[in-house]
Amino acid sequence: MELCLQEHGFTCRSANFNHETGDCAMSDMDRFTVSGLNSLTAEERVDYIESNCVSDPLKMCDFTPLNGRILKTVDSIHQDVATLEQCQQLCLQAPDFRCHTFDFGDTGTGVCRLSHHATPSLQHIEEPYLELESATTYQLTACYNVTVDCRASDMVARIKTNKIFNGKVYAKNRPNSCVADVVNDLEFDLRLGYHDLNCDVRQDALGRFSTDIIIQHHDQIVTSQDVGLSVRCSYNLQNRSIGHGVELQVSGEPDESEENAYVVSPTVTMRITDRQGQDIHTAQVGDALSLRFNILDEDTPYQIFVRELVALDGVDSSEILLIDSLGCPTDPTIMGPITTVDQAARSLQAPFDAFKFPTSDVVQFKALVTPCLPSCEPVLCNVEDYYGIERRVDSYGKRRRKRGVSTTNDEDMLLVQSIRIADKFQFNKEMGDGKNRDRLAEKGGEHPFCMNILGLAAAATIFLCTQVLLAVMCLWQRKWRNDTAPYHDRQHLYHRGY
Repeated sequence: MELCLQEHGFTCRSANFNHETGDCAMSDMDRFTVSGLNSLTAEERVDYIESNCVSDPLKMCDFTPLNGRILKTVDSIHQDVATLEQCQQLCLQAPDFRCHTFDFGDTGTGVCRLSHHATPSLQHIEEPYLELESATTYQLTACYNVTVDCRASDMVARIKTNKIFNGKVYAKNRPNSCVADVVNDLEFDLRLGYHDLNCDVRQDALGRFSTDIIIQHHDQIVTSQDVGLSVRCSYNLQNRSIGHGVELQVSGEPDESEENAYVVSPTVTMRITDRQGQDIHTAQVGDALSLRFNILDEDTPYQIFVRELVALDGVDSSEILLIDSLGCPTDPTIMGPITTVDQAARSLQAPFDAFKFPTSDVVQFKALVTPCLPSCEPVLCNVEDYYGIERRVDSYGKRRRKRGVSTTNDEDMLLVQSIRIADKFQFNKEMGDGKNRDRLAEKGGEHPFCMNILGLAAAATIFLCTQVLLAVMCLWQRKWRNDTAPYHDRQHLYHRGY
């Protein structure tokens, strides 16, 4: 027992002591962590012991109701408890033992009973439950503690559970590209890089990053046991304090050292604008737009360069690389080279004509931006225009090596921005083109050079039918006159050529 309690290399939850050999075999598992795996077998001369001093994760917990029965004996009883939720909290916060089961109001009004036992620890006890039709026992199933480590270029979600876990944890919007497979473990984590396009970390505001993760027990499907969490990191660029919405643990800060100069990294934004620099949130295919990258700090000595600019559709099925890792445009017919807007080169722009993906009207842009001192040199790119003529252009996608000044952070910054773009194929059931219809209405009728094919066909049909009818009437009239006229009249008509 002492060896288990004093073990620091791992969390000792249980041990087997062999009386004959004196062997003490310690384990980081116990009956509750391997629940349902039939982990205990009878063996002579061996005692199984279990630690009651283990600190289990108890932040997010689920309880399963066992209807029609309550435990005959418990560890503690609390009276005048107001609600079932308060009784559950008493179980989770029990100071003297690891509570796994509770019942409420079954043995008296406001009575809350707590026990360290659960189904895994009752296998060797005969008839541990008292059968009561109206009673319900609530048994702890799984708990999770999630902490977020906010670091310079990524966030790491660290998960601890009280029950052995087999499954995976992944970013909700990237279940295949940003995932960690877990096999028989109680502690696991998921790294979410800010500049990793496969993990889809959102930049909600300046210095604020967030994403959603899923803890999935089954390897292929989502079930009611699974847990969804939103994790966030917030950076104050002035004093570098870091916070988030779950449980904060900060690590990875650079060690302080003496420098001749100390410069705070700049705050950079990416905006979608028209060619005059006005913000745009919706557009139509073909509109002249720009991506603008701006340093917000007025007195910063930094300049910036942009690379690995990617456009993704709103349903995560297509993406296209617009600016490559060197900072050159991959297809100038879609997006041009990155150029400076102001003389200080603290604002860059990349012109493009609005486009969209077939499966979505939302286009998301992601780019890696890196600050550089004292200035950024443009990279020389060979680009081919619409007519197939190759030319060389400057694009601000290559930084100059820093000289003599240290920075607090020289990591790439991931910038994200989205826009809704509509196509031009807006069909109207009454007329093919709403614009043409409006134009005709303004002129008061049909265009003089436009012809209605269906109308012509109908008119031609009526005209032919009329001609046929007239011909038939004429023939019938002549036949009738010939039959009724006198003989000499018929002869006269014959000689005249009728």
